[in-house]
Amino acid sequence: MADTTDRSRLPLPEPPFQGVIGQTYLDSKEDWPAVPKPPEGAPNVIVILLDDVGFGQVSTFGGPVPTPALDKLAARGLRYNRFHTTAICGPSRAALITGRNHHNCGVGFLSEWATGFPSYNNMIPRSTATIASVLKGNGYATSWFGKNHNTPDWESSVAGPFDRWPTGLGFDYFYGFIGGETHQYYPVLFENTVAVEPHKSPEEGYHFMEDMTDRAINWMRYSKAVAPQKPVFLYFAPGAAHAPHHAPKAWREKFAGQFDAGWDAVREATYRRQLETGVIPPDTQLTPRPEWVKPWDSLPADERKLYARFMENFAGYLAYADSECGRLIEAVEALPDADNTLILYIVGDNGASSEGGFTGTVNEIMNLNGVPSKLEDNLAKLDEIGGPQTEPHYPLGWAWAGNAPFQWVKQVASHLGGSRNPMVAAWPARITDHGGVRDQFTHLIDIMPTILDVAGIPAPQFVDGVEQKPLDGVPITSTFADPKARPVRERQYFEVFTNRAIYDKGWIACAQHTLPWRQDLAPGHWENDRWELYHLDEDFSEAKDLAAVHPDKLAELKAVFDEEARKNGVYPFDDRGSGRLATPKPSPGGADPNRTHFTYYAGASRLAETASPNTKNRSHRIVAQIEMPETGGEGMIVAAGGASAGYALYVQDGKLVYHYNWFERERTTLVSSVPVPAGRSTVSIEFAYDGGGLGKGGEAVIGIDGQEVGRTRIENTVAGRFGIDTFGVGSDTGSPVGKSYKTPFRFTGKVLRVDVELGPRDLSPEDEVALHRMHTAFADTHE
Repeated sequence: MADTTDRSRLPLPEPPFQGVIGQTYLDSKEDWPAVPKPPEGAPNVIVILLDDVGFGQVSTFGGPVPTPALDKLAARGLRYNRFHTTAICGPSRAALITGRNHHNCGVGFLSEWATGFPSYNNMIPRSTATIASVLKGNGYATSWFGKNHNTPDWESSVAGPFDRWPTGLGFDYFYGFIGGETHQYYPVLFENTVAVEPHKSPEEGYHFMEDMTDRAINWMRYSKAVAPQKPVFLYFAPGAAHAPHHAPKAWREKFAGQFDAGWDAVREATYRRQLETGVIPPDTQLTPRPEWVKPWDSLPADERKLYARFMENFAGYLAYADSECGRLIEAVEALPDADNTLILYIVGDNGASSEGGFTGTVNEIMNLNGVPSKLEDNLAKLDEIGGPQTEPHYPLGWAWAGNAPFQWVKQVASHLGGSRNPMVAAWPARITDHGGVRDQFTHLIDIMPTILDVAGIPAPQFVDGVEQKPLDGVPITSTFADPKARPVRERQYFEVFTNRAIYDKGWIACAQHTLPWRQDLAPGHWENDRWELYHLDEDFSEAKDLAAVHPDKLAELKAVFDEEARKNGVYPFDDRGSGRLATPKPSPGGADPNRTHFTYYAGASRLAETASPNTKNRSHRIVAQIEMPETGGEGMIVAAGGASAGYALYVQDGKLVYHYNWFERERTTLVSSVPVPAGRSTVSIEFAYDGGGLGKGGEAVIGIDGQEVGRTRIENTVAGRFGIDTFGVGSDTGSPVGKSYKTPFRFTGKVLRVDVELGPRDLSPEDEVALHRMHTAFADTHE
């Protein structure tokens, strides 16, 4: 029966009462209002989106990392080898959930770099309603698990607003983290809009990948148990395989010795498998190693040993993530309506990441604060890489190898190494060309139109009274049955940090502008960028630059780029790193960004570092009013940061303790000379900063009831960021700042109040530039 519901406006109008109202129930007739229902036969939809995985990393597309769950799905579905992302995390995810180009929905780049232009403010407008909003308004159950980097940084605290949290964007349920990454053993978690803690510790086997999979399976089963007729839309977005690369020990050990041949050999072997399996055309060329990747054979033996271990760990992380995705897919296959379930498994939101720099690291937070890793320090932690006490990222040579056969890496939207990612689609009821390959040019913005098409739901003209922008994507449903279906899209622009490209009818023109590992640079002079030209219909990997051969074609495409850029709000170009990051952003809840006094109470926890008092590079005082029990009182009073770096003020063994962690290289512990008395008291830590630059030392003094009870010197302090952990009162959530206690180390007495006073930050212009560079590097690596 044809669907006659007018679905052009959401929410759907409430149906008129069709019963009868008499004087009593005896002469009256009930009529319940109908709830929204999707068209008959609308399928369940599962969208899986991995993070920071290159085209040539998974076995399904010739890569060295075995991904049997993806292999199995591809064997009963389709592999798309010309599927595209935006080349960067947040914009890709915005394009996916809105069906609009990333500038067109306000997410031209990441929120850390947001500027006050509509295309770059990272505030997804109500005129670009998400796929979840549309499906929910038409009777679907909707959920989001894992990574959310589409809530602006300044809206991610308890102060809200919550309009751009998942539950404000049409998702009935959210379980995951907000931001570019999280610690997989100590994640910063939210359930809907409330901070929650993991149910067990890393020592007890906790890993977020398993936790989010369990939650997703339970939600899906519960939803189907209660309302089996109601289709589900489940968005499953692991933090894997974004740094920090956290692989359980058993998984990283599976790959011991498998990458000793190095990135040159691994890339070559990947290319050969890609040719053999048919995921790339037989005439595809492998693009050569660029000058910014050192030949593996030129590296000293110790470096090769370390770098191979970094890759073993990454492979374990990616293989483990695929295994957990497999558990989810198996649960889907057990549903009573499994055959009518469309699964889209997208392998990465951009190409493989080079943000580990030339050498990789076991403590990316330290590196991003301008404190370089030492080879001997990294080698000393060789057997710990991937465990809870490390935050690793591999060297950029592995990213280059992982994007075979293409040039460049994540962030470089001008080239396919940044923007081409694999996708697998399976739908037993409709996709019968099992194991087929599809080579139509497709993009993330096509996912929402495709889902609406298979569900029989039109894109609404109005949502909550707001007129909607047209979708930029187009359905790719025609490719499900026909490998030779007419190309679904003939034109698409790309732009990230003014690395840019324009695809048009088989040709692509591109200009690479900035370096992913040097985002503190702002090259400017866009007119000097060298444009390249490739005929993709004949040159799958962008190996033959035809700019000099076809200058007229290049000029034509540059004009097309300008046309698309103006239409989609790409301008103004802005390649600043430090300056753009330093552009003032809205403050949480509209607070004064220059505020120097803060008051918190017990229960204030999981506050993002960017929204908490910034005690760095300045003198400061923290005063807490507490109430100790008569016996046995201990626990955390206030803490910021975690195992990478941070500070903590707590009571242990009856004494007041202040601990400062400088990237685990230096740990300073100051213990009071007298016990903390029972009952009410006031305890404090006062730090007198030396000044004279960033990350300098100072004098730390702890006090009880106004009396000094301890003093020590701290030689080095954190200049930029403590990391991805948070600020809290009454407990130390996440990874522990100190090593003498186990989290959450809740205070057994009462924390009545904590006041933080910040002194002036007197930095030179040169210091400010250096500080901005640190924040730039941190935000870049943590998107």
